[in-house]
Amino acid sequence: MSRIGRMPIAIPAGVTVDLAENNKVTVKGPKGTLERVLPSEMEIKVEGAEVTVSRPNDLKKMKSLHGLTRTLIYNMVVGVTDGYEKTLEINGVGYRAQKQGKKLVLSLGYSHPVEMEDPEGLETTVEGNLIKVKGIDKEKVGQYAAEIRTKRAPEPYKGKGIKYSDEVIRRKVGKTGKK
Repeated sequence: MSRIGRMPIAIPAGVTVDLAENNKVTVKGPKGTLERVLPSEMEIKVEGAEVTVSRPNDLKKMKSLHGLTRTLIYNMVVGVTDGYEKTLEINGVGYRAQKQGKKLVLSLGYSHPVEMEDPEGLETTVEGNLIKVKGIDKEKVGQYAAEIRTKRAPEPYKGKGIKYSDEVIRRKVGKTGKK
């Protein structure tokens, strides 16, 4: 059995989980509502204050979908209760970020400022050289943070660029002069 897929998901107070046909799961909580259509082969049951996921047989595909389905539901439950947050850090002389309404304006050493519109359901805040991306959908938060990072990925010599706050950049030694 899948060790992750087997574990039941506890539904906290104030959260409702609804199942529609074709395995469409709707999770409502204090922070908002998330919907997702999950693989139709998986059997999802809502019993009392917990959700369980079971698989029909032991084919390789079913085993892989089992843990995935459970994790997706769990991420939805955590999203509507606590929400998700990714923190990015800007390093480099003259590199900075500012918010203008729903726009994130980045100065990253290009000849023009890079402007990014906040996607629906996500919110970005700027504190000094930190950019925080917050939202209830884990996938969208991670995707938008990755898009911000690609505007100027960190380089290995001086470490300039945009990196995740918990990311470690492997540094390289620069050129050495003539002897």
